[in-house]
Amino acid sequence: MKILIVNTSDIEGGAARAAYRLHKSLLSQGIDSQMLVQNKSSDDFKVLVSHNSKIRKVINKFRPVLDGLPVRSYKNRTKTLFSPSWFGLSNIVNKINEINPDIVHLHWINGGMIKIEEIIRINAPIVWSLHDMWAFTGGCHYDEECKGYKESCGSCKVLGSNKEKDLSRKIFYRKEKAFSQKKDITIVGLSKWLNECSKNSTLLKDKKHVNLPNPIDTSIFKPFDKVKSRELWSLPQDKKLVLFGAMGATSDPRKGFTELSKAMQKLDMNDVELVVFGSSEPENPENLGFKTHYLGSLADDVSLVTLYSAVDVMLVPSLQENLSNAIMESLSCATPIVAFGIGGNSDMIEHKKNGYLARAFDTSDLKDGIEWVLNNDNYNKLCHNARKKILTEFNSMVVAKKYIELYIEVIDD
Repeated sequence: MKILIVNTSDIEGGAARAAYRLHKSLLSQGIDSQMLVQNKSSDDFKVLVSHNSKIRKVINKFRPVLDGLPVRSYKNRTKTLFSPSWFGLSNIVNKINEINPDIVHLHWINGGMIKIEEIIRINAPIVWSLHDMWAFTGGCHYDEECKGYKESCGSCKVLGSNKEKDLSRKIFYRKEKAFSQKKDITIVGLSKWLNECSKNSTLLKDKKHVNLPNPIDTSIFKPFDKVKSRELWSLPQDKKLVLFGAMGATSDPRKGFTELSKAMQKLDMNDVELVVFGSSEPENPENLGFKTHYLGSLADDVSLVTLYSAVDVMLVPSLQENLSNAIMESLSCATPIVAFGIGGNSDMIEHKKNGYLARAFDTSDLKDGIEWVLNNDNYNKLCHNARKKILTEFNSMVVAKKYIELYIEVIDD
């Protein structure tokens, strides 16, 4: 069985890391897996690039900018990512068809990688893992709760548009035409929440849907000595540490730094400090009432493992979330999570068993969750349950076998 995983990059970004983990998991199960990417950062010979010339390499660097040009005329747009996927000339589909896999497994294909209309030309059956909402919306990656994808988009909240026939409506129609012509697409909703959203969307409701998570290598993401971890990060040994982190942790409103700030300011504890990764310290950092350690961006798994192991709890106050890598990684390292009970969070967090699910957007309840975990008499049990949840349901060997079963089913159809 020959599987081709297609993603904009191989290890840069959350979707890329998840796709690469699946690639490695399939290889470990004896499956002939390759990745095809626009931007390659690893030295894995099984990861192929869509270009073979210096000119194309330069063009690829500008693809995200070029693809985003139609969005620039919307001056009132929000900070949520919006991808028109109009810029072609990538040669990517020719490369896919040359490789001639049994299954093309699409993941995050934005940043100017694949034009919507090019999907029709892919010869092999497609399995498509949804890392966000883009596949079934008029261009936004998260809909900010507008639910326009259930109809035909238009008057897009993310674009700040009040016109029905705006860019989102045009993209919606382009997808509708393409998806109606490419029949053999199987949708993988990585979380139960996103799977249901997709099943209820106008664009993908007629496609076959399967709910399967991302895998994680629990032999890498495992508990590390807390004292040594804190020494490595120069973090205090005598404080309770709360971790917050994501790509664009403090700049992306969807990640909930505002909600985190409100919750921390309500916290009535004297022995707490906050640790932030994914963002460097801003010029004028907000006073949260607690000392804050800004660690910047982290790129490797070893750093993440020692950091998750160094802290006492991780806070994930995202406003919309699919299947968070950070939650999965933290739990795998036996560190409990406090998060809002939204999106795919409940797929991994069991309330008051391995963490705390606060009422959606209720910062007082978020604060209560932090206190509940940090002051819990059975804290070690929470940590044990956190690790057990991931070992049982998300371990790469367990998940890879489920994907292989899906691939066989798709090929037999």
